[in-house]
Amino acid sequence: MVENKTLSDRLLDLFVYTLVTLICILCLYPMLHVLFASFSDPMRLSLHKGLMFYPKGFSLKGYKVIVNNPNIWNGYRNTLFYVALGTAINMALTTPGAYVLCRKGWPGRRLFMFMFVFTMYFSGGMIPTFLIVRELHMYNTFWALLLPTAISTWNMIVMRTSFSTIPDALWESAYLDGANDVQILWSIFIPLSKATMAVMILFYAVGHWNSWFPAMLYLQDSRKYPLQLLLRDILINNGSGGVVEDAEAQYLKELIKYATIIVATVPILMIYPFAQKYFMKGVMLGSVKG
Repeated sequence: MVENKTLSDRLLDLFVYTLVTLICILCLYPMLHVLFASFSDPMRLSLHKGLMFYPKGFSLKGYKVIVNNPNIWNGYRNTLFYVALGTAINMALTTPGAYVLCRKGWPGRRLFMFMFVFTMYFSGGMIPTFLIVRELHMYNTFWALLLPTAISTWNMIVMRTSFSTIPDALWESAYLDGANDVQILWSIFIPLSKATMAVMILFYAVGHWNSWFPAMLYLQDSRKYPLQLLLRDILINNGSGGVVEDAEAQYLKELIKYATIIVATVPILMIYPFAQKYFMKGVMLGSVKG
């Protein structure tokens, strides 16, 4: 079927495509700027000012320094550990919590829902949380980065809404067949909510990967620092983060900043193409029904 568009329709399409293109450029250019700078010659990069649309020369010195530095790899190992264990803890608590809250007629469901939602708007604050972490002997341990943020109320509400779309007849028939709640959750609710589960895993994993503030508060031992905290030291404090030690290599600092950003960003970006097919489906499924 051929659609005959009027002049106003064509002008509107042109405006929409132009606007979307500009938005894409604004979103992509900062990353491209960092990518081009990370492959540039350090001397030419230090002299360059303004926008960058291609590498200034070509050099892998920044990446070579990072690869040869143990601090970067130690930060990588710590971050991967925090992401893996933290996401597992998050999902182990969020999934059964959402299952319980979606069950109609469960005694106390509204009260517990109110208590969870209350924490979204009111909290004790940074200092009371720090005191609790210290009194529980979690200070300077990896548990301080994982347990205080073990569950996200917003993610649990989204998952609960997704579970609520599953027909009651499914778990009622499972009950009649002798299944318990653990079996129903594992065999019915989770398989039917794969899209939402994938989105929740992505949200939690990205949150752990990008997290640096709790590590700055609760960790003293630099051997436990995540990669993002090391990146913060390089970017904010204008330091080398232990990457550059001798005075002759100080001119590499600017190059190392950009190379470290790429090294810290690319792995998490590679996850999105594999989770894209679940992303929109999972978010919309958890947001349609109240």
